[in-house]
Amino acid sequence: MMNDFDGEMARRLAALRADGLWRELRRVETPQSPRLRIGGQTLLNFASNDYLGLANDPAVREAAIRAVEQYGAGAGASRLVCGSLAPHHALDEALAAFKGVEAALSFSSGYASALGALGALLGRGDFVILDQRVHASIVDAARLCGAKLRVFNHNDLDSLEARLKWVRAQASARKARALVVTESVFSMDGDHAPLRELAALKERYGAWLMVDEAHAVGLYGARGRGLAAALGVSERIEVQMGTLGKAMGAAGGYLCGSRALVDCLINRARPFLFSTAPVPAAVAAAAAGVRLAQSRTGEERRARLWQNVARLLPAAPARAPTDRSAIIPIRIGDEARALAIADALRAREIFLPAIRYPTVARGAARLRLTVTAAHTPADLDQLQAALDALGLELDPGS
Repeated sequence: MMNDFDGEMARRLAALRADGLWRELRRVETPQSPRLRIGGQTLLNFASNDYLGLANDPAVREAAIRAVEQYGAGAGASRLVCGSLAPHHALDEALAAFKGVEAALSFSSGYASALGALGALLGRGDFVILDQRVHASIVDAARLCGAKLRVFNHNDLDSLEARLKWVRAQASARKARALVVTESVFSMDGDHAPLRELAALKERYGAWLMVDEAHAVGLYGARGRGLAAALGVSERIEVQMGTLGKAMGAAGGYLCGSRALVDCLINRARPFLFSTAPVPAAVAAAAAGVRLAQSRTGEERRARLWQNVARLLPAAPARAPTDRSAIIPIRIGDEARALAIADALRAREIFLPAIRYPTVARGAARLRLTVTAAHTPADLDQLQAALDALGLELDPGS
């Protein structure tokens, strides 16, 4: 017989199914690449964040293998005990040089990076002001850090200024700090934050600025340093965050900026203090990805990526390099319809899962199409034929 706990779980799962929000794991039997084998079917993959096609690159794989051979499978402890292996230091140094900052600190994931940053920098009596559409990891970090949380309308400078004015009035009687947090390229829509204007606003009101470059690093700017570098505002951003599992092709996250920031994180970021260090293979693979991203190979792959985006969106108005995006949302709205369209695409050998609540708002389901440097013109033509057959159009303004 079902006990009370399992009965409650069954009721919750039934509610998810009824709302079109049921999820399940799909077993992938191939490396990350433009084609995946799932459930015995080979599918053309337009759902990956492997923007530069580095996840299965021979140089990245070889770096992971060498690290296992030299340092073993696990780190053994947190980095503050005895787990701070040479590959961890090499990755931190490579990231700092790549981003053009004094220091960097790697974490096991982007999620851990967000939790570590806000928990280390803010506390009770402080303020954190988030763009409405920042990643869930940043929202969770803001809720957990103890600071008073405020949200501004997505990319709305007037809305942000109103929050900053309110915070300044609240904080005037005490030594409170305010941190504004945004993404540079937003993960669900591919739109960009107005980083120059955000930097000017935070300076006007004496706040700090943290920018998550998860979907920008490797894709924009000289050597792929990110959108902040491309726009010339890196030095005006106190905290830069990013991930190593997207364009870098490996796994993990990082925070970077001044030496003082990183020293503070080493001493106060709880996910760093209380987690076993990332495994040597992942760290070495990430460092190889960082090297490749800023090499001639990286430049060639970025050029190929933007050529692929232009092929899919030939009607799009001419854009500056800093306005382009590899993320192209196909907005559906209804969750059940989004699921049905994803199934219809899969029947045409296109893997493009439906994105639903809580990843996006209720009633805002979409297919999140991502283009990579590894896709061929034939891949793009096959995708376009499938979209045409289902009457789906790509929005040039996305």
